[in-house]
Amino acid sequence: MFGIERVELKDSDEVRLMREAGLVVARALAAVREAARAGTTTAELDAVAASVIAEAGAVPSFLGYQRFPASTCISVNDEVVHGIPGARILEPGDVVSIDCGAIVRGWHGDAAVTIVLDDADPADVALSGAARDAMWAGVAALHGASRIGEVSAAIDDAITAAGEADGVVYGIVEEYVGHGIGTAMHQAPDVPNFRSRDRGARVRPGLCVAIEPMLSRGERFTQVCEDDWTVVTDDGSRAAHWEHTVAVLEDGLWVLTAADGGAEQLAAAGVPLASIAFT
Repeated sequence: MFGIERVELKDSDEVRLMREAGLVVARALAAVREAARAGTTTAELDAVAASVIAEAGAVPSFLGYQRFPASTCISVNDEVVHGIPGARILEPGDVVSIDCGAIVRGWHGDAAVTIVLDDADPADVALSGAARDAMWAGVAALHGASRIGEVSAAIDDAITAAGEADGVVYGIVEEYVGHGIGTAMHQAPDVPNFRSRDRGARVRPGLCVAIEPMLSRGERFTQVCEDDWTVVTDDGSRAAHWEHTVAVLEDGLWVLTAADGGAEQLAAAGVPLASIAFT
């Protein structure tokens, strides 16, 4: 139909290529998490990820994308997403979100994690946990969903439940959402992190999406800094961001950017790991 972007569905060979890219991203994020500590600069963390990507013979998805100047986005405290690595020195208790993408033979993988450095505020740890758990709720909802809107509703419900358990109301950032992924880093369909009347695109085998909730400890509203990239919360509240790239297959899901394919989390949710993951 005119005005609706075509959703790129992948075959098994293409999903396997995306898995290669996803594993590069998983290794890069693991290396950055290991290196992240107070006294380290965000540029030094970016260099760690860039080295892992280069050693794998892959290409960073972010570097040069619309002139973005780094291999990762590193966002600290009130920075929600798209933070540019640089001279900033991390301090005890900082909330650090690392977003990383890699390309292998033309196919993309994309994932993000949030860590809280030592001397953490328990409320920041809870915030990151709420975003992580909401991401996994969205992943699980892909199995058996008919439309993306069901995934968005599951993410929203998980955030609401986490907030009730933590005694807070988390702000769900609405301007930035999950997305399709494959031969380009950002494709149709959008995957919002909030419930709406829009049913969204159909969920069917071959669909690959990046699910990435972004939450704040305050209001949901954001603004873009003068560097034209870094997104911060309007009220200065701290934010968290988690993301995985997921493939929908005939017989289950495959979390392409998780080292174990998402086996543990999917099993806990009663969702089958696709048989292609074992081949």
